[in-house]
Amino acid sequence: MNQLDALKQFTTVVADTGDFKQLSAYLPTDATTNPSLILKAVQKPDYAPLLQDTVNQFRGRALDEIMDRLLVRFGCEILSIIPGRVSTEVDARLSFDTNATVARGERLIELYQAQGIHIDRVLIKVAATWEGIQAAQQLERKGIHTNLTLLFSFCQAVACGQAKVQLISPFVGRIYDWYKKSAGAAWVEADMTGANDPGVQSVKHIFNYYKKFGIATEVMGASFRNVGQITALAGCDLLTISPDLLATLTATDAPLTQALNADAAKAASIEHVSYDEATFRLALNEDAMATEKLAEGIRAFCVDAVKLEKLLLAA
Repeated sequence: MNQLDALKQFTTVVADTGDFKQLSAYLPTDATTNPSLILKAVQKPDYAPLLQDTVNQFRGRALDEIMDRLLVRFGCEILSIIPGRVSTEVDARLSFDTNATVARGERLIELYQAQGIHIDRVLIKVAATWEGIQAAQQLERKGIHTNLTLLFSFCQAVACGQAKVQLISPFVGRIYDWYKKSAGAAWVEADMTGANDPGVQSVKHIFNYYKKFGIATEVMGASFRNVGQITALAGCDLLTISPDLLATLTATDAPLTQALNADAAKAASIEHVSYDEATFRLALNEDAMATEKLAEGIRAFCVDAVKLEKLLLAA
């Protein structure tokens, strides 16, 4: 049995890609997309006609609507291949606007429903800012399920649990990147792998907290830099993995054992916490890594959204 098959015994495997033609090789349950992944896909010859066709069909409409229709077009293609859910992201430029995020999330769902897609097969992806979390809470109350992304800190995870969001995506690799860069020459790679990886530790802490206190929000580890980070989180509810790392797991038959365990978490000694807006903002501000990576992530998604718009305008 290869490591991917072994991992599927403990964890729901999700493909992190807009390149839906790769999906059938790995048989993931779910798939996630974001503006950067869609931008990367539409620049490939295989997918350029899909962008052109969307523009031709809706030319003259508002640019933000054409963008959403393109995202939904990709999502529908993905859903024709996988059995589970696809995550589609709200424009990152709305990350600090609760009402606009709710409106965009509702529109994305309406576009999916117009294509005959059931509401339960789509997760609306929102940045885990305070405003994004409040928007997700409103969407969930309307029956629209959400995936809170760009999540780097425990306080973000706690606030998402309080908001009863469907799923969170803590970013393992980007946490690892920050600590490695911060440590500089003092970083010893061999000492910071597997269970000692700071990104892995962050997800494990969140997973254990959720299971300890019966929080139903699903935990999906994301943004992996190596297979060791993935295998150290076997047992997490879901893991979203790039095609390159899915290929590595498929090519490896080394033993893989369950690392996270919900029953063990229930017995752990963990203190319950809660946040309102003021205490959330203070806790996030106290975490330099999370503050920097959240801001950086939103900026990067905004840049790629603009690039995607330019491609739509040029089509």
